[in-house]
Amino acid sequence: MSRHDQSPVGLLAELAPWLRLLARRRGRLAGGAGLMVLTLVSAIGLLALSGWFIAATGLTGLLLAAGVAARLDVYLPGGGIRAFAVTRTVARYLERLYNHDTVLRLLADLRGRLFAVVAGLDADALARRRASDWLGRLTADIDTLDSLFLRLLAPAGVALAAILGLGAFLALFAPAVGFSVAALLLVGWGWLVVGQARLGMAASRRQVEGRDALRGRLVEQLQGLAELEAYGALADHRRRLAALEAALYRDQRRLGSLVALGNALVALLVGGASLAALWLAATAWQAGALSGPLVVMMPLAVLAMNEALAALPAAFTWLGATRGAAARLNALRRAASPPPSGEGGATPLAGPLSVEMAAVSLRYPGASLPTLERLSLRLAPGERLALCGASGAGKSSVASLLLRRLAPDEGQIRLGGVALAAWPEEALRRRVAALTQRVDLLDDSLAANLRLAAPDAEEGALWAALAWVELADWAAALPEGLATRVGEGGRRLSGGQARRLALARLHLMAPDLVLLDEPFAGLDAETVARLGPRLDAWLAGRTTLFLVHQLDGGAFDPPGIDHALTLVEGQPGGYT
Repeated sequence: MSRHDQSPVGLLAELAPWLRLLARRRGRLAGGAGLMVLTLVSAIGLLALSGWFIAATGLTGLLLAAGVAARLDVYLPGGGIRAFAVTRTVARYLERLYNHDTVLRLLADLRGRLFAVVAGLDADALARRRASDWLGRLTADIDTLDSLFLRLLAPAGVALAAILGLGAFLALFAPAVGFSVAALLLVGWGWLVVGQARLGMAASRRQVEGRDALRGRLVEQLQGLAELEAYGALADHRRRLAALEAALYRDQRRLGSLVALGNALVALLVGGASLAALWLAATAWQAGALSGPLVVMMPLAVLAMNEALAALPAAFTWLGATRGAAARLNALRRAASPPPSGEGGATPLAGPLSVEMAAVSLRYPGASLPTLERLSLRLAPGERLALCGASGAGKSSVASLLLRRLAPDEGQIRLGGVALAAWPEEALRRRVAALTQRVDLLDDSLAANLRLAAPDAEEGALWAALAWVELADWAAALPEGLATRVGEGGRRLSGGQARRLALARLHLMAPDLVLLDEPFAGLDAETVARLGPRLDAWLAGRTTLFLVHQLDGGAFDPPGIDHALTLVEGQPGGYT
């Protein structure tokens, strides 16, 4: 990693968006940090006051044994020791409870924000990465960021405040002790925060990318096991997995060694500062500037700083992982284009929508040829167009453009006379719907999957939609009826049942512009013959775009076609 990559400026720039997100909950963060301070102050006070009390009690006993009149108030320090002990226990419990609740709230903020970013990506951007990569960014990367406050910012800030506070407290009794202890601990704190981070930055950052690569390759192997075995590539794939694991283990061993080094330095630092405090306090005692109990109290107070510093080596050695996760999530945020504002045009009145595409061009990043090149078409309200062409001709890209999943590189698209970019998102999703080759079903009930199209639909409307696609009798025969779960991705349904369920969902939605990509794909000829007339009647009064390979060449020919346009490599090849 270059010197520039490890610079504090680069680190702050990558963490800045997430620090701003933390600042939105500054009140809760301040409360959590306050509980951490209270816990640490109680720990230092407990050890320091206990040392002073034991020494004072011993010296008073020796004086009494020697016949010297002496007295010691045991109630006040005894009460203080009990107060510190109880406060430390209670404050630690409340701190863990409160701070972990805060972190869970922050993770919810992060996931909601990043899920909104992913939801705003177009189909091309989503297709560039594996599903495991998107899942990793929404789970593992965000989980890594939970250390930003709980393990990095708050512990380091509290430790720094404790060093300054302890130095000032000791300086009240012996300035030389206070300044010396503060100087030693500040130097050590700087190493634990900056030095450990620099040593572990590269290796810990590689852990983020390495784990993501390992997840992706493992998913590939599990999903393509049969193909890998059939083509004799399984052994090579396993060797690559083993190489990734070996690299991760090497970095983990290095990071473990660095954490051990940091822990050893904490022990040496606190021990050395305690010895320095003892030597300087003893010197002051010889000079008559300090009492014996205070001499004992000072090094014990310094020893309590081990609790403040012990968590820093591991946290900052792994700072690179937090930085790497933040960089990956920042890249995701930058990749998402801002959603259309919906300003600049009025939504057309209810009813079928006109469609106009004027000289529209689209090129996917990295593609050698444009997917669409200066495509123009017009559909009057209520008309039906069959968009024909071989696979890869650009039919699905036209549908994605009309659904605003993609944005054109050139040209204009208007629906109902209003620029597509000016449509409010909610209105567009309500009035424009598509049935694509892929049927997306949630691992939920039949009713829940149907209500994705109409959240307020009553049960009678759900049964009517199922009857429209001849699934009502089948659903009624199920033990749980509409409450029957369809399984992940609809695995408990056959391909034909899933397709008809998607058609029923489209029926519930009742859009004004309908995009149909081979609507009866996977259904037998008899079922198509029965459902075709129903679809034709339902489409009456709706603008419709059919995506087909060719007319008069399949089990189902789109009914009532007003126009047909053939695409050849993204360009109009014929219009009727």
